[in-house]
Amino acid sequence: MDADAKDGKDPKETERLRVGAAVRRRRRALDLTLASVAERSGLSVPFLSQIENDRARPSVRSLEKVADALETTTVRLIAASDAARTVAVVRADRDGPPAVPRARRLVRGRHQLEALEFSGEHDTEGEFQHRNDELMYIADGTVEVEAEGRAYRLGRGDTLFLSGGVRHRWRASGHETRILVVTVAEHIETPPGAGG
Repeated sequence: MDADAKDGKDPKETERLRVGAAVRRRRRALDLTLASVAERSGLSVPFLSQIENDRARPSVRSLEKVADALETTTVRLIAASDAARTVAVVRADRDGPPAVPRARRLVRGRHQLEALEFSGEHDTEGEFQHRNDELMYIADGTVEVEAEGRAYRLGRGDTLFLSGGVRHRWRASGHETRILVVTVAEHIETPPGAGG
């Protein structure tokens, strides 16, 4: 039995109040800090942070206070939250020949997470320096990476984490190579000291 149902609450009602992403986007659009929203709403900074990270579900009254502080309505926050919830499947391209180098987006649209799959031979032919964190996973083959003046040779099953700001380049040789690169999207601002 669902915990919310045991407490006599409507699970759909509780689920609808997971509005963290919508609250964060609205706060940033108004160029407000958590402290200023806390001051406007009368709620604490830690509680607001928990709401934004979906670690706390606000009551209807708390959500009204947040909405007022953000110069919007609870209805708009909930609608923005529902619109932000996405479940998407990107099917494997089983028709393409494996020997042809290609890059394929694994997450479509504008989200906090970006993911690409590279297959075949690739050479970045230049350095990258991303504002936010990046993770590279080698599914097959080998990859040579140069990061911050050091060279790394990665093989199947290896991962490489690069914090935001690290200069790097990479090269994959061999048609069997498959690499998964996952990043925090460039349009997402990460707070100082949080990896980006």
